[in-house]
Amino acid sequence: MNSSHEVDLRNKLLDRLNAGEVVGIMSVRLSRGVEIASLVQAAGFEALYVDMEHSTASADDASRICIACLGAGITPLVRVPVIDEAHVSRLLDAGAMGIIGPHVHDAAQARRLVELCKFPPLGQRSSVAWLPQLGYRPAKLQHITTVMNKATAVVVMIEDQQALANVDEIAAVEGVDILFIGSNDLSADLGITGQDGHALLDSAVASVIDACRRHGKVAGIGGLARQPALLQRYVDMGARFVSMGTDLSFLFEGARQQADIVRKLAKES
Repeated sequence: MNSSHEVDLRNKLLDRLNAGEVVGIMSVRLSRGVEIASLVQAAGFEALYVDMEHSTASADDASRICIACLGAGITPLVRVPVIDEAHVSRLLDAGAMGIIGPHVHDAAQARRLVELCKFPPLGQRSSVAWLPQLGYRPAKLQHITTVMNKATAVVVMIEDQQALANVDEIAAVEGVDILFIGSNDLSADLGITGQDGHALLDSAVASVIDACRRHGKVAGIGGLARQPALLQRYVDMGARFVSMGTDLSFLFEGARQQADIVRKLAKES
């Protein structure tokens, strides 16, 4: 096959994170149309993730959004509801540049996610051609395997005490790129629901960041978009992958601000 058909594929999100930069990402729970990709790009984000764990979004919905992101220069990830082949491999085949695996408790689950995300010899993903990430260009399977294994992000969520106890082993798993702290679920499991900035959460975040440093991984944090001072503290500690809220929360906040203006206008008239 003519090598001119073979293209280099880079994951800008991973490139920036691996360079030590702080990268913000937003999640998509409400939107189903491709317009969200251009809107996210115009807003200044470089990445989004379709949240299939906490929404009714289908694989088709996620695929359309991912492909639109590829065209807009936005890195699309998908948070799957469960870590299994039916979700992970299909969504990667459909345009996702990475998978976020929820509720990873131990190294075995982290390895399973890597296996589903990576082609052999790094994993067990089934061979496939004509990928949207490569613009549906024909390419040798060896080329597809090489570029996709390098560009596909593997993100494991740290959301409970069991994961914290195993965080060093999880961070040591080859192929994992990001350990993403779900602060809301983690706080609930620690018995400090809603107590952002609690010493137990600080200690947990520090443990994850330390494990990431030891094993050359990226630490991420989510659930604190309304706490900029706390986010700054965790970024100063070493977090680099920062979730900044959902399309649902952005719509609500914008609508509420405008409604407040109307109420003020009516009061002053």
